[in-house]
Amino acid sequence: MGIRPKWRWGIVPIAGILVGIGFLAYCESQQEISERKSRWERVFSYTGTRFGIPVLKASIQIENGFSEQGKPLYRIRAAINSLDYFGLFFRMNNRFLSTVEVETFVPIQYVKEIDQDGLLVKKKHYLQTIIFDHSSKKIFVEKSDKKEKEEFPLSFETYDPLSMFARHYLREEIYPGRDIHMSIFDGLKLRQMVFHSKKEEVESKIYGKVEAICIESTTSFSNFGEQEGTIRIWYSADRKKIPLSMELGLPMGDIHFELDEMKER
Repeated sequence: MGIRPKWRWGIVPIAGILVGIGFLAYCESQQEISERKSRWERVFSYTGTRFGIPVLKASIQIENGFSEQGKPLYRIRAAINSLDYFGLFFRMNNRFLSTVEVETFVPIQYVKEIDQDGLLVKKKHYLQTIIFDHSSKKIFVEKSDKKEKEEFPLSFETYDPLSMFARHYLREEIYPGRDIHMSIFDGLKLRQMVFHSKKEEVESKIYGKVEAICIESTTSFSNFGEQEGTIRIWYSADRKKIPLSMELGLPMGDIHFELDEMKER
């Protein structure tokens, strides 16, 4: 089923926003994408709900036009903010930045700026920089509240959470029944993950009913005593592969992020 905008009061028509998104289709080769001279940027905005109640606003921004030592790079930024009406109980203002190589999608650097506190969450305020040194096959981690630099082994197909997202959106051919193996390092632990894919029909806030491909993996969460949970991402099952929604199945309950808007500039 193709994507058709669902019109309603308060929703801005999105046809113009989608113009040009087709060149990210997986039918194009990565070489064709890397050779484009013009700089582009895409921003996905989400609302996160728990038990149907809005609790978070999130955004993911992908942009090109950067280089280091002659290698073209992508930068993927993410922000997660709590809604103002939670006030004293829950405040979150977290920022993330991943820098990856265009040709291989291997991460070069991942930066986390964590700022959260409140009666319902543990207070955290720190800056963490993660360097993926592929020449030495090591991961170096520096944290603002620690003097020592930590080291971890860097194995093949290791990504940070944002470079993993970008790889699936920009590069991977996603189809039902495919298993995708990779290692994810989030600054705390190296996790071996397998994403399983299946086709589903989902209800999108801005597109209505859409055929989608869901990729899903189980993982343990450090903040919950290594208890297992799930990560799910739904992409539209067409050439555009729009990331329609994401879900974290946490021990404390699911948090579902639904796409509110997509912009290109």
